[in-house]
Order: sequence, then C-alpha cells, then structure tokens
Amino acid sequence: MRKNMLVLAVYAGWLARVALWVAGSGLVLMTVFVFAQVFVRYVMNSSIHWAEPASVMIMAWFIFLGAAVGVREGYHLSFDVLLYVLPDRVVKILHTVSDIVVAAFGFGMLWFGYDLASKASNSLMPGLGISRIFDFLPLIIGGVLLVIFSIERILRRAAGLHTARFGEEAPADPLDTIATGG
Repeated sequence: MRKNMLVLAVYAGWLARVALWVAGSGLVLMTVFVFAQVFVRYVMNSSIHWAEPASVMIMAWFIFLGAAVGVREGYHLSFDVLLYVLPDRVVKILHTVSDIVVAAFGFGMLWFGYDLASKASNSLMPGLGISRIFDFLPLIIGGVLLVIFSIERILRRAAGLHTARFGEEAPADPLDTIATGG
C-alpha cells in the first residue's frame, strides 16, 4: 500500500502544482486587468467594460484553487494548541477527522456549485457575454480538489507517510522515496 500511496502522492503533487500555477497566473492576470482599468479610466478618461467582471471571476479561480492546495500542503487555518499536549495517536485521529470534515465541505462545494451552475447556465455574464457557468466553475473544481487532497492526506496517514502541518517543512518528494525503495 505504501508504494501505491507514494505513486498517488506524485500525481496529487502534480495536480497541486498545476492548480497553484493556474492560481498564480490568475492573480497576475487579475492585477493586469485592474491596472489597465484604472489607467484607462483615470488617464484616458474611458473604460474597459469587461475588466471588472473578468477580474472578479479570475479572483474566484485563484481563491478556490489556492485554498485547495493550501489544504494539501497543510497551510490551512487551524487551531493546534491542544494537539501539542495530546498523544500522537490521538493527534492522528483528530487530523483524520479534520480531513474528513474538509472533504465533506469540498463535496458540498462540488454538489451545490454544480446545482448553481446548472441553474445559471442559460444566462450570460454582463460585460463578458459568456455563460454564468464560469462563475461557478471555480467552486466546483475547488471542491473536487479539496476532496482529492483530503482523501490523499487520509491515505498518506493510513500508510504511515508524513502529512504536512502548518509551520512544518514539506515532506520529501515522493519520487525520491520510490527511487530509493523506501
């Protein structure tokens, strides 16, 4: 099981890296759009009608994708004071319960995001002229990633592999572990 989990961790790592690159690119793109809108409005006394709705839509992408990667990497908000005085076995159980709750929340994002997207599919976003599905797509994809990354954390813990916690150094690259036969 350990070797299979390491292979799964490699794929999840690639997925997290892609999500982080998309989120980072979205942040840069949104910044460019906002700067262009401010420049055109105050220097050229005109307006770019699509800049604000596009920026808001892109912001949803980098928030939900970045949050999912934050869960995988252990950077999500947590209150760990009690965990420092509990036995390791209890701490692992509490972390697993936390991951189950996060996975359930991700499933809710997926479920209700899909419901919202299907209800809004026939209307268009003002200023962009594209389907309102794109407003809810980051919610759906972020929910899928939350479920995947939470399940990965649970499986890593069950296989005896390290899972990142806030403030800790990230675990070693799973490819190195596979290459060394560990």
